[in-house]
Amino acid sequence: MKSLYSFIFSILLTVTLSAQNGLERIIVEKYYVSDDNDKTVDGDGGELPLNSVTYRVFVDMLPGYIFQAAYGVPEHELRIATTTRFFNNQDRGARFPTYSRSQAQNNTVMLDSWLSAGASLKDYTGVLKEQDNGENNIVNADDVLLNDHEEAGIPLTVQDGAILAPAEPVTVVGFFDTDLIVLDDANDAAMPTIISTHDGAWSSLNGSRGVDTLENIVLIGQFTTDGVFEFELNLQLRNQATLGVENYVARNATGNEILFDQLIHIDSLGFNSAITDVNTWGEMVSIYPNPTKGSITVKVDDTVLTHGQNYTILSLTGSDVLDGILTSGANTIHMNDMMPGVYLFTMRMNDGSRFAKRIVRIQ
Repeated sequence: MKSLYSFIFSILLTVTLSAQNGLERIIVEKYYVSDDNDKTVDGDGGELPLNSVTYRVFVDMLPGYIFQAAYGVPEHELRIATTTRFFNNQDRGARFPTYSRSQAQNNTVMLDSWLSAGASLKDYTGVLKEQDNGENNIVNADDVLLNDHEEAGIPLTVQDGAILAPAEPVTVVGFFDTDLIVLDDANDAAMPTIISTHDGAWSSLNGSRGVDTLENIVLIGQFTTDGVFEFELNLQLRNQATLGVENYVARNATGNEILFDQLIHIDSLGFNSAITDVNTWGEMVSIYPNPTKGSITVKVDDTVLTHGQNYTILSLTGSDVLDGILTSGANTIHMNDMMPGVYLFTMRMNDGSRFAKRIVRIQ
């Protein structure tokens, strides 16, 4: 059966007609941070570790594009992982958000971990909380999910990121059942928990677009964990006007594939995905080449960096791998002795804020 799925998926991938760069960005929203009050319903929903973070992953596309699939193939792994476990609600938890609005009102169902092609629950489309108008908000019947932790932004009691609108169902191809069992309604997966495939995908057969077709942002997954969260994705989009298919990969692009470094994400030790930090500083900070086979150059404008500022490169587990001193202008940092993988480069700017960016070390 898996070979049949692989054959169907290979056909989907090879119908490539154009490369218009319709993918604008990957958005990782911190949806909720759990507190002691949320643990009062552990008996119904399953054990939710204190300070678990619920992450929502969105694909932001140009108008006129649709999300078709997140995939792994032999040349490009699809990987979603945490150093602990993903929370799966034992009341209504499932691999896809098919629970009803009335079920979502119970215990911690809304924090379940799942894959999506736009939906956040049955008959509701998931949107960024900031794009939710706050109308018809889900009211929790067990007096939980009330935390207003600053890292999660808008509280769920104000805007829950769910809008009454139809969304496309998820179609899974190529995964063995055991590949996704870690998203079933039990919290007993091995630690660390890893979803990985080189021969599978979750997809939207009709294609998924945003509720706001101009913003065109589609929710593709929600993951709750108290550990370090990371992913490496490859995406397929389609231009509805030209019918051109575009394949975006996290690393080692070949042929018509498009390299997109935001498809590799790490969230560790309170650091966000670094997308906001990079956009904030714009052209004042540049790090290249990235991915790198060895050395990187860090170039910092002297208006934003205190001379002699420390930098640190962290591993996925949060340990210091390398540190040193930066000066204004171009700085060469040697990563030749570091193992291939994803690292986090961090430094303090002269206004006290923190700059962080993912660095990918390849062979």
